[in-house]
Amino acid sequence: MKVCIHRGANEVGGSCVEIIAGDHSIVVDAGLPLTVSTDIRPPALKCTSPSGIVISHPHADHFGLLPWMPAAPILMGSAARRILQAAAPFMRQPELKLDGPDLVDRQTITFGGFQVTPYLVDHSAYDAYALLIEAEGRRLFYSGDIRKHGRKRQLVESLIAHPPDQIDVLLLEGTTIGRVSECDPKSEDVIEDELTRTFRTTPGLSMVHASAQNVDRIVSIFRACKKSKRTLVIDLYAAEILAATGNHLIPQSDWEGVALCLPQQQRVQVKNHGWFEMLKRHSRNRIYAQAIAENPGSYTLLFRNTWMHDLEREHCLTGACMIHSQWAGYLKEARFREVNTWLQSHGIRLHQIHTSGHANFADLKNLAEALNPSVLVPIHSDVPEMYSALYSKVVQRADGEWWEV
Repeated sequence: MKVCIHRGANEVGGSCVEIIAGDHSIVVDAGLPLTVSTDIRPPALKCTSPSGIVISHPHADHFGLLPWMPAAPILMGSAARRILQAAAPFMRQPELKLDGPDLVDRQTITFGGFQVTPYLVDHSAYDAYALLIEAEGRRLFYSGDIRKHGRKRQLVESLIAHPPDQIDVLLLEGTTIGRVSECDPKSEDVIEDELTRTFRTTPGLSMVHASAQNVDRIVSIFRACKKSKRTLVIDLYAAEILAATGNHLIPQSDWEGVALCLPQQQRVQVKNHGWFEMLKRHSRNRIYAQAIAENPGSYTLLFRNTWMHDLEREHCLTGACMIHSQWAGYLKEARFREVNTWLQSHGIRLHQIHTSGHANFADLKNLAEALNPSVLVPIHSDVPEMYSALYSKVVQRADGEWWEV
């Protein structure tokens, strides 16, 4: 088995790994780098006809290069596949062709000389997997993106308690290594409590700037709304994403305590693209911005930038607050500077309530020790040189370097 990390050996995001066994190859993740330029180039694969492309989870830094990859079956979780298909109409991006076998927790798929066993894990993306890849008598474990402080932490606890054995190489993500602010991440239960307190002390509309695809966070927001006697307001995009999970335990647009409301831009999209059946599926609890204006303290809005004009026009902002529930680094980007200027113009206070989608150093160390690989290779980290404090048998590899397992 030969392995090449095409991207990700010394950076967070843009992960792409090629593995060759005999005359066959697979690609594990095909991600866009987090700092995307207009010159998007796929990795120069050694085998231009891979037997399959395995996507660990539906975050763009792991699947975003798919439109530029060679045609091949796409292996990913069924819910992850549905989420990407549901998101596609709302995104300005090339069409994704996602045909291929579904990953199912701990069910091995055999193809092209490889055996791939997915392990469902805890991450901020829904339906995320770590992967055991076997070929030519060798065993490689790829962590994907992983954490142990979300709502599915028992999955990683189980992996640590009952790990696969005889691992030759562990490709381990280390997003948080070296980041002091993420040494002791909050659990989603703590996030829920902080959201509840903020909702209860806000006299007007509570706005939460969070990704609809962070399903754990949507659950936390919904539970905090119930505790503070607020209705969670989502738009059509969020309604489609939540429906795509296929999980009846996840808040949906027709639940009591959830309302659908479309900003003007989305109403135009519905008309221009003929999304009337899509809208009809989610219209049971539909409201309009005027209803929010009448009693803003009864609502929490899952915020997108397109809401700014509508909320101003309908006078929904008296006594409002904004909660940024994403990585704090996004606050420095141009898209949020516009929001921040808007908040300041209305005297709206900004709160930061968030926890990382990635494991801290201690949890990564526990996972590495449980898997006990012959060699650990850093991936998805800005500081691969710091892995030596995490595990005794670390070998750093460079992007584009081929090596034998």
